[in-house]
Amino acid sequence: MPTLPWTVPNPPPPHGTAFVMASRFEVRTLKDVPRFFLRSLTAWKQVRSAPGAYGASLIAQPARRVFYTLSAWQDRDALYAYARTEPHRGIMTSLHPTMRTSTFTFWEVDTTGLPITWDDARRRLAEQARTDAVGDA
Repeated sequence: MPTLPWTVPNPPPPHGTAFVMASRFEVRTLKDVPRFFLRSLTAWKQVRSAPGAYGASLIAQPARRVFYTLSAWQDRDALYAYARTEPHRGIMTSLHPTMRTSTFTFWEVDTTGLPITWDDARRRLAEQARTDAVGDA
């Protein structure tokens, strides 16, 4: 499955800060993959017109049951407003029972550092997953 490339809904200011979120979702079974993927595309469509969204990308690895998202926002409030707005809010609620694991990580970057690379995002997600595992122990 190809990566949905970095898309810029709203160009960031040349000098400023962006609030970045990366996520990794693993669904429980292969049977859950099509539903998760289709719902992800709906959320993808929403982010492309979301106020305060500076950029977003998605990687789907259906055979591994894993999905990654990466997005940059004007600030934390813009991200949370998107997350609370339909259809995203309903999608996440409806998909919760299909989730095996999920990891989220957040950080800030200068807008000149956009777009974020997937190597950076995956490294940060791996670090967050290790931190979460220690916290759960």
